[in-house]
Amino acid sequence: MNPVSRSPYRDLRANQKERTRAALVDAAKALVRAGAPPTVAEAAERARVSRATAYRYFPTQDSLLIEITDVTPVVEPVEQALAQLESGDPEARLAKLLDTCNPIMVAEEARLRTALRVYLDTWLEARKSGAPVPKLREGRRMRWLDTALAPVKKMLSKAEWRRLQAALALTLSIDALVVMKDVAHLDNEEALETLRWAALALLRQALAAKRR
Repeated sequence: MNPVSRSPYRDLRANQKERTRAALVDAAKALVRAGAPPTVAEAAERARVSRATAYRYFPTQDSLLIEITDVTPVVEPVEQALAQLESGDPEARLAKLLDTCNPIMVAEEARLRTALRVYLDTWLEARKSGAPVPKLREGRRMRWLDTALAPVKKMLSKAEWRRLQAALALTLSIDALVVMKDVAHLDNEEALETLRWAALALLRQALAAKRR
């Protein structure tokens, strides 16, 4: 079986997980607005999700608070930009995503590196204890790419789209910025330009291969 193929059952299960995670995040944000940093148990109770399930998404209070106070508000402009996309040109749509998302990563670098550290620390603790590694991150960039490149997704097979989407995920978000700055030793401007160039090159290659 092709490793990138998906069954309808797996897609439905993934959608349910996303809804559960969103419910926990929404419940935690509501509790913050009410005046107190919520525990994972309190968010679970408000979201009507079992505590055991809630802890699979957010094993610690820190991981929950990082999500609702740092990551979610910071990337809201990306959500807004995607909701307002009008162009049907794939390159223009992808460029809009990149030009909205990655400058936020630069502006909020310290906050988002902190979030990344929490994700990695939680992964390491789970591995050390032998517990299942929790899915801490929503995978926003995959959803963003689904939206930005909806016209391209229709043109490609599931396997082709999954490969392109996965490759483009390497050009977005704080992980990509960390590689550009810590590994490639680029400054902020060079990093943004390189990520934009790489993403558009991947898109053009995928479209060119489809036309052959």
